[in-house]
Amino acid sequence: MIGRLLRKTDFERVLAVPPCSRSAHFAVHHLKARPSAPLAPAARKLCTGDAPNPDKPVDNLLSGHWLGCVIPKRHAARAVTRNMLRRQVRETMQRHAGALLPGLWVVRLRQPFPKAGFPSADSAALRATATTELERLFQRAR
Repeated sequence: MIGRLLRKTDFERVLAVPPCSRSAHFAVHHLKARPSAPLAPAARKLCTGDAPNPDKPVDNLLSGHWLGCVIPKRHAARAVTRNMLRRQVRETMQRHAGALLPGLWVVRLRQPFPKAGFPSADSAALRATATTELERLFQRAR
């Protein structure tokens, strides 16, 4: 199971690292870390000074994979295209997760796909091109 990155701070942490793999349209960033956990209002007031074992971590997050996608509107103007690209990224990551290092992963669309080469916003040709490029990208990221 692959978790999703949701917090801006997690995206900023991962995107601060140079990409581990690039292609013509995408870049993959990886950070060997866990997602940041938000502090609940009640947790901010808790004092654990009298806890029996203060050195033991209290979170229950297991090591695994967390994925975030950055598909900007300037590179994929139509929502149909952005959603299709996100689905392709998630499916490709799911296929390659067993061979990838655990941690935070962000896939970023760096360049738009040329409109002249694809007849519609969610064409089979665009889907196939994106999938092929993402497959090569994740193979290199291993």
